Amino acid sequence: MCQYPIRKPRTAKRMTQRSTAGDASDTASKYFKINVFFPFIDHCIAQLEERFPEDKSAMFLASKLMPLKVHTMSQIETAKIYEWYSSDLPDGDTYYMEIQRWMAFCRTFSYGLIRCSSSAPSMPPCDFIPEKYEGISYDDAMKVRSKNLTPALLTFYKKPVMINQGHMQWLWDINDKRYLDLFAGIVTVSVGHCHPKVTKAAEKQMRKLWHTTNIYLHPAIHEYAEKLVAKLPGDLKVVYFTNSGSEANDLALLMARMYTGTFEALSLRNAYHGASPYLMGLTALSTWKYNSPTGLGIHQTMNADPYRGPWGGARCRDSPSQVIGRSCDCAEGQCQAGEHYLDQLKDTVAFSMPNKRCGAFFAESIQGVGGTVQFPKNFLKPAFEHVRSHGGVCISDEVQTGFGRLGTHFWGFETHDIVPDIVTMAKGIGNGFPLAAVVTTPEIAKQMGTALHFNTYGGNPMASAVGSAVLDAIEEDGTQQNSLEVGTYFINKLRELQNEFDVIGDVRGKGLMIGVELVSDREKRTPLAADIVGKIWEDMKDMGLLVGKGGFYGTTLRIKPPMCITKEDTDFSIDVMRKAFQNSCQ
Repeated sequence: MCQYPIRKPRTAKRMTQRSTAGDASDTASKYFKINVFFPFIDHCIAQLEERFPEDKSAMFLASKLMPLKVHTMSQIETAKIYEWYSSDLPDGDTYYMEIQRWMAFCRTFSYGLIRCSSSAPSMPPCDFIPEKYEGISYDDAMKVRSKNLTPALLTFYKKPVMINQGHMQWLWDINDKRYLDLFAGIVTVSVGHCHPKVTKAAEKQMRKLWHTTNIYLHPAIHEYAEKLVAKLPGDLKVVYFTNSGSEANDLALLMARMYTGTFEALSLRNAYHGASPYLMGLTALSTWKYNSPTGLGIHQTMNADPYRGPWGGARCRDSPSQVIGRSCDCAEGQCQAGEHYLDQLKDTVAFSMPNKRCGAFFAESIQGVGGTVQFPKNFLKPAFEHVRSHGGVCISDEVQTGFGRLGTHFWGFETHDIVPDIVTMAKGIGNGFPLAAVVTTPEIAKQMGTALHFNTYGGNPMASAVGSAVLDAIEEDGTQQNSLEVGTYFINKLRELQNEFDVIGDVRGKGLMIGVELVSDREKRTPLAADIVGKIWEDMKDMGLLVGKGGFYGTTLRIKPPMCITKEDTDFSIDVMRKAFQNSCQ
């Protein structure tokens, strides 16, 4: 135990013990007597030396204690302590604090005191205690990345965040800074990072059997397949497991061509369906295309975008938020914008496809990478009908919109009142575990029996156990209902924020699939300059909020968090966004 006279203790009453008597003996094993409550972190030493030049021994002692395992405190706790920062207490008083709490405070402040000042929003509390990071240094990791990893790997932020651990909607970096994750590993973590139920199922299966390949039977794939197809409507009863969304869409395209005998396929501009050579043709975003022959037989038609497209009204979208600045005189149940976009699709089939035969039509229920673009309400259903009338099968890409993310329905295609011929799914299906699937009808599936088709890891015991546990968690935790309630609340709060800042051109989405498009001119819909978007984005990260970015211009904030977030998390997010917009746009 170390004793120093107190001058300006920085502490909170509820986690300390104050004493003016010499009662250190019965508390020495539990408490560490401190003279200043200020972060003893390497990069803060200079500040401490300037403020307390005579207390070098105290700083040395505290710095030696840093490696001990700590308890992470919430930002609300640290903010409360920060309010005490300038309070004076009588000299000679002694304060005792649990050493774990003391260490937690030091580590929480390791990213800078300013984040706990009243000018930055307070982060909701979290009781989870992350493990202390002891791996490769940040600088060494960046060297390895530069030398040994492909330059095609995209990182966010000027200084990429290096994540150490996750729990539900929270992430911690290697310095124990906590973040609210609004992007869920690119819309992949559905029920929460390291969800206890999913983790338990994975650990149980891991102790039993990892891999067999499909040439042998194992129980997990059969139990999971039955459970998964029970979630799908109609005759969608045959499943083929893969490992990624690209694999799933590639297989779906093959199935469609085999079944229809027609090579031609159709997708929408601004769509993203994967990055394999075939799928680069279906993907209609130039930033995802290499200068290589791709997409033979694939055609794109005009995207049905009520915000950026030539047609759009005030009631086009199935969303709490409609386009500002557009009006319509559509009758009840009618959408003229949707009809115009449908005419474009019909023209593409008529003018571009041999004998007007379309083998397959791919569509996301809401475009994900393209910037959370929602179609007019009456577009997708008649589009499916038209494709089928020309011999094609209709494929719903549910990689991002499935598993309850939209709130009102388990699958995004259900919000359009359609039943596809083939459904592809990935990302949220495994909550981050490599797992994907293609589900189709027995009639279409029969075509795959004309040759051998094999996926070494598809439906392996581990993946099947994880996928099954994800379905259980969605049902038992009320995840879909939470997506509806919190998502609607989030969208409405964003609409309020839109009234404060003209830089917010459009708020759109459904459930927890949300997009916020930033503009420099709301009337002209001019995309906001990349440097300003970047500053807003970096600001949010610095305040503990991780948000995605996408759309053709890279100016749409993609809000697609783990579906366990709360309204309290939403309020924090809105406060951070408001602060970031104030910093950059006023």
